[in-house]
Amino acid sequence: MKKIFLPLVVGLCFINVKAQNIPMTFHNGSFHSIPLLIPGVMNPNLNPKSNSGISLYVGQKVYFFPNRKKKSQELLFTVAATWKKDTILQIDKIIEKRKKELIED
Repeated sequence: MKKIFLPLVVGLCFINVKAQNIPMTFHNGSFHSIPLLIPGVMNPNLNPKSNSGISLYVGQKVYFFPNRKKKSQELLFTVAATWKKDTILQIDKIIEKRKKELIED
């Protein structure tokens, strides 16, 4: 019984974390539109000086286009289980920071 029970509990915990949906807000504080790519969800285009409400699953990857060209996508972030619901993400600031990291690498 123990041989079956422990893997079942661990598996259910993993499924619960993976299936967790976190509502959040994407804020674009810049004067430019920001195109994003969220595989399996949508490809939003954040308008200048706007907020967009979205719910993403833990582990969901969000990509941006550093050169504003659809061919050159880069990972912006991966949604973590530690994120709190209703977090406001400053997408323009996160992109600036990510671009600096890409230049340094």
